[in-house]
This record gives sequence, structure tokens and C-alpha cells, in this order.
Amino acid sequence: MIKFGSAGRGAAMVAAARVDPATARGGSDPQGDRVEVFAWATDDDPDKAAEKAAVDSLEEAFTEACPGQEFVNPVIAGGGQSDPKQALHPRLRENDPPDSFQVHPGAELMDYIDAGQLADLNDQFAQWGLSEVLPKGLLDAITVNGKIYTVPVGIHRLMLWSNREVLATAGLANQPATLGEFIHDLDALKASGVEHPLALGADWTQLELLEGVLLAELGPERFESLWTAKADWSGSDITGALDDYKKLLSYSNPDRDNLHWTDAAKRLSGGGAGYLFMGDWVVGELERDGLRDYSYQPFPGTGETFQWLGDSFVLPKNAPNAAGANSWLKTVGSVEGQKAFNTRKGSIPARTDANPADYPPYQQAAIADFKQLRLVPSCAHGSACTQAVAAAVISALGSFSSTGDIADLQAAIAAGVATYGDLRS
Repeated sequence: MIKFGSAGRGAAMVAAARVDPATARGGSDPQGDRVEVFAWATDDDPDKAAEKAAVDSLEEAFTEACPGQEFVNPVIAGGGQSDPKQALHPRLRENDPPDSFQVHPGAELMDYIDAGQLADLNDQFAQWGLSEVLPKGLLDAITVNGKIYTVPVGIHRLMLWSNREVLATAGLANQPATLGEFIHDLDALKASGVEHPLALGADWTQLELLEGVLLAELGPERFESLWTAKADWSGSDITGALDDYKKLLSYSNPDRDNLHWTDAAKRLSGGGAGYLFMGDWVVGELERDGLRDYSYQPFPGTGETFQWLGDSFVLPKNAPNAAGANSWLKTVGSVEGQKAFNTRKGSIPARTDANPADYPPYQQAAIADFKQLRLVPSCAHGSACTQAVAAAVISALGSFSSTGDIADLQAAIAAGVATYGDLRS
């Protein structure tokens, strides 16, 4: 197993060991020392400030590890596109790929794999020892037909966040352990004068909430089976879970369909809500909004699982600078590269051999849970679902938010999953 040694780079980063691109697996280098990497966070997207800082820090680690290699994100470097994915897709279709690009590890990879756009990374994983330091659930999620397709750099977790002051005013001192207890606490908050105690936004934030209910009521095996083309969405257990999801919507803010996730977070931090279900990237938003007295827990009833999503980078087929791309990916997979990225983003390393002392208390707790709990992927963020399935479910939830028709929601989700789900799962 390869682990980079430590070296100082000041307060901003910890340097990774040097990687010689000439010794990395890959072909010719027609564009010299320029390594073109499509990363999602751009300068004109304030909602991704933490992600931009994380990629910048990872870039610094790469530059230190690979002297002479120049990192270039074409979207940030004058590309004129605010959405890197929109700029990426035509290039992949035209066989003009960058050297690497960012993806969600998991089912989202299938779109690129089915299109024949990704090179497998089995040799690199063996050379770098990555298979030995990634948990089985994550390794399984990035492996298709025995081939590994991406290098995970960071992991996020979906959690239930609460404003402790708002809860205390309602006399709530204990965290809810079940969905029934959660609904009881929401009722207590309403009785204390909090009109809409569950903060909620639009689109994928509603899918996150649905996932929490489904996982709590159906368990991890049944939950994971729901997102393939062969899934059965007709059962009474599904209907019951959707009915409970509808019940939770009744505690949320009526303007949810027009609310960005950052605005939903502001409802919690400002005291207008007691709870918010969101990925742990919300920590930075809560603290920027001045909320320090908050608590967190898994969605009630899911405490034995770790519902995850992540960030990772891939090697496209026919990457112009394959040697430089492999140097980049080696940095992405290294202890020091993951430390540089995750200490800035608020996520945790994908590697299980990271030093918890390098991270603040929440991340230390998440690192411990990541090692010991059952990993369950998220549909809302590409680890459980293809992009098309997630889009279909989000669309169905958007309609349901207005109509409240459970039968229509159940049928619409079933149709979307059957049409766009992966048949091989």
C-alpha cells in the first residue's frame, strides 16, 4: 500500500509526496504538462464555496506532488460556462475528453460506463493499494463487472440537524429514535409556536427526505433494491412510507418548492424551524448564518446505517495527458490529498486509514461511523441512482408537493425507475 509522507506547506495545506508522471500508468502526453480536470465548483457559484476551496487545496497538493504538471479547470479558466457538466457532455460525445472529471461515485457512473467513456482503474488501484483502504460498500459501488471506474476523494453523510435552542423552548431534550418520536417532536414544536418546524427546500432536498423515510421504514436491503429497473414499487409497505412522507411534508414550510437548500438552512439557523434533513455540507452554511448551538443525528430509525454520497474523479478513455491524469488521480487517492480536500469541504476521507485527529469533532465521529456502520447509498446524489432515475423521482416529488396524491406519486416513481434504472443491478 502506498501512503504519502507528510511535509509542510504552511497553514493552507499538507504537501503530498512527489509523483513522477512518467512512472504512472498511461499513454503519451501530447499536451505536455497540462492536466485538464473538470471540477464542479466554479468561481461564480457561491453555494459551492467550500467545494471550490476543497478543489483548490487538492490542486495545491497535486502541484506539490507532481512538479511540472499544470492543473487546469477549463470551466473556471475563462470557459464561460457556469455548469461544468453542460460543458463536459458534448466533449465526451465528440471524443474530446479532458484528462479527468468529477463524478458522484456509485450508480451515476453507469451513464459514462454504458457510453464507453471511462477507462477502468484496476491496475492503478492495485499499484496504489487503494482496494485495501476503501470500505467494501464503497468499493462495491464503484465496481462494475469486476472493473473499478473512479477514485473517491471524500464522503458526505445525510443527517438530521436541529436547532437546540428552538427544541429546548419546546421542552425537547432527547433526540428522536424512531419516526414516531420524530413526529411527536414536530407536534411539540408546533404547539410551542413554531408554525413550520421542519425546514425543507425544493428538488433533491425533498428526495433526501423521502429517502430518510424509506430507509427508516423498509430497512437497508429493501431500500437499496428500490432503485433498479427490476424494483417493485407496488407494495403496501411503499404506500405506507409515502403516507408518512406526506405527513412530514405537512410540518414543512409551504414555500418549499421555491426554496434553495441554503434558504432552508437559514430557516433552521434563524429559529424558524427546529429540524432540517440535509447532507453534512450544511455545517458551513449553519455556522456562516450564526448558528453554533446545533445537534445532529441519523434520520430517526436509521441509526445503524451510514447513508452516504461522495466526490470522486475518473479517467476518461483517450485522455490526452493520461500520465498527468494518473498523477492527478494518485494524489486524489492519497492520504494527504484527501486531507487537503476534506478539511476544506467538511466531508471525510474515503480512505479508512486517515488520522481522525486531523479533523474537527463532527468529522471524527463520521469517520468512526464510516468504518463500522452499514453503508447505504443515496439516490438524490448519484450513489444509489442513475442521473435519469434521480431526475424522474425528483420530478414526481415536485408534482406530489402540490397534489398530495400518493397513488400518482407511487406510480410515477415506479415508471421512472422502470424506465431508467440499471437492469444489471
